[in-house]
Formats: sequence, structure tokens, C-alpha cells
Amino acid sequence: MASSSSGSGLTFKLHPLVIVNISDHHTRVRAQIQHSASAAPLAEGGGGRVFGCVIGVQRGRTVEIFNSFELLYDPLTHSLDRSFLEKKQELYKKVFPNFYILGWYSTGSEAQESDLQIHKALMDINESPVYVLLNPLINHAQKDLPVTIYESELHIIDGIPQLIFVRSNYTIETVEAERISVDHVAHLKPSDGGSAATQLAAHLTGIHSAIKMLNSRIRVVHQYLVAMQKGDIPLDNSFLRQVSSLLRRLPAMESEKFQDDFLMEYNDTLLVAYLAMLTNCSSTLNELVDKFNTTYDRNSRRGGRTAFI
Repeated sequence: MASSSSGSGLTFKLHPLVIVNISDHHTRVRAQIQHSASAAPLAEGGGGRVFGCVIGVQRGRTVEIFNSFELLYDPLTHSLDRSFLEKKQELYKKVFPNFYILGWYSTGSEAQESDLQIHKALMDINESPVYVLLNPLINHAQKDLPVTIYESELHIIDGIPQLIFVRSNYTIETVEAERISVDHVAHLKPSDGGSAATQLAAHLTGIHSAIKMLNSRIRVVHQYLVAMQKGDIPLDNSFLRQVSSLLRRLPAMESEKFQDDFLMEYNDTLLVAYLAMLTNCSSTLNELVDKFNTTYDRNSRRGGRTAFI
């Protein structure tokens, strides 16, 4: 099915957003299968595999894959929903007019025979599509990313021309926004199988313990100063100078400037929280509209009516 290396001479640059999207797509599908008590066994080639398109730009011999979107796949006929693909392509062209469909992606340990059918079906959109394959199985001994990029080449096998997959080398290309996002996701990733909320609770518990320890140390210093003031213990001028220096470093809590700065930071924090909430609501509403449009289109086609969206 696949040759060792490609001879096209193309240079591939893969952005982390594509890997995150494919991984998220696979995780959601697996979770839906595991939590669906009435789910029937999937056919071969559809058991938890996910499919989608990768988009980006090609400048000369350099192909840069920026983003991806999901596709509807029928595991029985090994075919994609072309109407859904065309609609998604039209929507992405409105937002990213310079991006083109470069190929498609899927999950699995290696390329399968049925993948060639999907690959050939996309050749009317891109005459030489790329195939991004993500292996979701965890291999702790593997140091490289479990991502393989395939190109298709026509080889003569036993006197018959056949289309096969050939592996291509790639590099990870990132921009500043992607680096920040990936770093944020990495810090939220549960390390012990728990949820992100559990990790947040553990982080807040650690901060609470640190503040509690600081409070106990301040009480010890205060008791020492009180005892020194009462004459129970002799004066220690070196210790008093250290305490005085420490107090001068503390911010003036009662000053007007401190109150103004505090209120400004507090309002900025609330504004960021409200903005995040509005962004989340807008994203949820957009997904709901997409699902409604997809369902309405299907019902309209079945009933022979025309959908007005």
C-alpha cells in the first residue's frame, strides 16, 4: 500500500493546529462510541476512525498545512458526503480565501486499501492530494510524532499501473498564536487521568497551602517582635532591620494609587472573563446553527423540497 519515500521533491510544513484538531476529533468519536449503549458494531474501516480535510497553501514546491475540518464518512460504502464537503469548502473560502483543500486526514496505525477510494474521490478537487494519518495508539518508546504524511504516485506493478501511497517528510511549523495555544493546552492536560477541573482544584489547594504556611511564619515573626517589645527577650537590631526592610517592600494597601490600580486590574479581569464567555456562547451557537442547517438540508432532500438557509 505504501512505499518508503516520495520522489516528488515537495516540502511539507505541518502546523500544530491540524494535529490538535485530528486528536480532538478522534477523542470525541471514541467517547461517543464508548458511552453509547445501543451502538451497533462498526464495519471494517469505520471502527472509531475519523475523516476530514486539511487546508492550507502551496507556494511553489512548499506545501503548508494550516487547518482542517471534519467530514461525514459512510463506513459501509467507504465514501464521503460530497454535499457536506462542498458546503464546508464554501464556508471556509469565505473566511480563508487564500486556503485551498490540500488533501484529507484519518486515524490509524497504517494506510488501508479503502483509503485509496477516498483519495481518488478527492482528486477532482486537488489533482495531487496529501493524506495525513495520525496514529492514536500511545507508544511511549516512540520519540517522533505519530503523524505520517502520504503522497500518491502511479507505479507499474506486475505490468499494471497502480496508485500507491508514498511517505513524505515534513516539519512542524508554528506561529506565535499557535505556540501560546499549544502551551495552554499542554498545561491543562490531565497527567493522572483526571479532568482539567481536578487539576485546577489541586492547583488552588497548593496556593492555599502556601498562603497558610506564609501566615504561620508571619505569626511567628509577630510573636517574636511582641516578646522583644515587652522585654522578654533582648533586642536584636539586625533582625529589626530585616523586618523593617521587608515591610518597606510591601505595597501601600491604603493608598489611592493602589486602589485605582487594583480596580483597573479587577475590571480588566472581568472583561476578559466576559469576553471568553461570549466567545464560548458564539461558538456553541455556531455549532448549533451548523447542525440545524445540516439536518434541515437532509430532511429537505428526502422530502423533495428546497432548503432556504
